[in-house]
Amino acid sequence: MEGFDWKALQNGSDIRGVALEGVPGEAVNLTRAIAHTLGKAFASWLAAKVDKPTTELTLAVGRDSRLSGPDLMQAVMEGITQMGCQVYDCAMASTPAMFMSTILPGWNCDGAIMLTASHLPFNRNGLKFFTAQGGLGKSDITELLTLAANGNLPEAATPGSTQSRDLISAYAAHLVQTIRGAVNHPDNFEQPLSGLKIVVDAGNGAGGFYAHKVLVPLGADITGSQFLEPDGTFPNHIPNPENKAAMASICEAVIAQHADFGIIFDTDVDRGAAVDGEGRELNRNRLIALIAAIVLREYPGSTIVTDSITSEGLTQFIEGELQGTHHRFRRGYKNVINEAIRLNNEGQACWLAIETSGHGAMKENYFLDDGAYLVSKLLVELARARQMGRSLTDLIASLKEPAESEEFRLTIQAPDFKAYGSTVIEKLQTFAAEQSGWTIVPKNYEGIRVSCSSPQEDGWFLLRLSLHDPVLPLNVESNVEGGVQQIKQRLRTFFQSFTELDLKALQ
Repeated sequence: MEGFDWKALQNGSDIRGVALEGVPGEAVNLTRAIAHTLGKAFASWLAAKVDKPTTELTLAVGRDSRLSGPDLMQAVMEGITQMGCQVYDCAMASTPAMFMSTILPGWNCDGAIMLTASHLPFNRNGLKFFTAQGGLGKSDITELLTLAANGNLPEAATPGSTQSRDLISAYAAHLVQTIRGAVNHPDNFEQPLSGLKIVVDAGNGAGGFYAHKVLVPLGADITGSQFLEPDGTFPNHIPNPENKAAMASICEAVIAQHADFGIIFDTDVDRGAAVDGEGRELNRNRLIALIAAIVLREYPGSTIVTDSITSEGLTQFIEGELQGTHHRFRRGYKNVINEAIRLNNEGQACWLAIETSGHGAMKENYFLDDGAYLVSKLLVELARARQMGRSLTDLIASLKEPAESEEFRLTIQAPDFKAYGSTVIEKLQTFAAEQSGWTIVPKNYEGIRVSCSSPQEDGWFLLRLSLHDPVLPLNVESNVEGGVQQIKQRLRTFFQSFTELDLKALQ
């Protein structure tokens, strides 16, 4: 593996690579040998962190439904056992379940690995790593890859052993008990979802367990649930709550089944979204508003941390209607979670950190971005609302939603895309400050956000630099029909002078 580019595998706070041939121009860089070394490197890194020899470590390993999963997972486990560790083979699992293997009674693993590449295409795969303190951070992944690159990973004299264990059932049972206790149904404690029809769409990822192992024991009718069987070719739609085809599919299923509720997960179940009984999406700003309404009833006056592209209507709802504090931060689920943890450490109560992508993490659940837990919170509220003859979405009846909302991705063609992108944002600050009816929004942690107050525009836009790609995402929202076009027209005038920006998206 001499000359191998280990750094290319880093994707923020996890590892991602190309695991299978089949996509032109995408060479495989996540092989069995690489996975084997990464398993050894994590064991070595973890031993230093918890101050134990590798021979005393217990690690859990699981995977999603990707075609490359079984092979890579076997290689990872072989690497870990060569370091002398005890390994639990959890087979098909979810990312949040893998973290819970470090917490659940009877498991108490020192660390865990999930093989997943979230919603990325079939040929990709990756690794997410956990300790009892949560997921590894960006600097941890850098350290781990440095260990792998150096290759000085002495194996134990006696290899460790591997044991198959059913983690997903233990995790599902934990969710069932959590929902039962929270609903506390006076007449039917064991089955508080009895009489509710709930459709689950797992997109052929790892989330199918939720229908049979969580909803059925709680008494729900899951007739019409779809794509529950794991299939790494993802033949029906991308398992991604942000994907339009995926959301359309679950909305149609709810309407066709006359269901009370719909649930959709991404591939590894760290993200989720929902659909109400009318077939309307509970996604992005609506999902954040709904869970914020629940959280702020439980923890009045606390702070909700979101990513940077949430709407003005959401801020008005959280701060006006719910009497909480809305703290917009940078994109990236780890950024949002870490900011919530920072605020709590400084004495500012924060119980929810959530991205518009569906990554939602709660203080009461170890600040773990867990799509199944987030959905479970909604189901508790659904059951309670039904007892009182109300609708779940009554909670967000006053949420003001934009008339139009669009994202345009402007590709940067300059070699140093970060420097070029930063220059564009800096010059936009000057341009925006000179525009009639435009006001630069203060306390903005990412790029530039501008409020557009003219009657023809009545909205806002945010220009930021992508975390990993040579792209400037531009988010524009307006409360009036045609407002996005009006804002876009003014911005097009500004962007014309930047010759190394591809403006096709704005045409």
